[in-house]
Amino acid sequence: MPKSRGYRRKTRSVFRAKPRSPLGFLLREYKVGDRVVVNIDSRQTKGMPHRRFQGSVGSVEEVRRRSLVISVPVGNKVKEVISRLEHVKPLLMAPS
Repeated sequence: MPKSRGYRRKTRSVFRAKPRSPLGFLLREYKVGDRVVVNIDSRQTKGMPHRRFQGSVGSVEEVRRRSLVISVPVGNKVKEVISRLEHVKPLLMAPS
């Protein structure tokens, strides 16, 4: 039987569900230019970006009704990731 090369292969530890605050992350308002971290929530499969973007930091390019378009630098390129709000959290900068 051939090896499976599905969309979620080798994600057992990457997509392990972590406890989250109740609904605060869904009520957050994002604006164009905000810096965000792609933090995939495995409990919600809708609007889930590819696993290669897990933990990557990008800036919001477009705000849609239920999702965001995020530009993420990958190597020499800049990729656009469309992700729902469940899979995104704001980048918290340390106070200087």
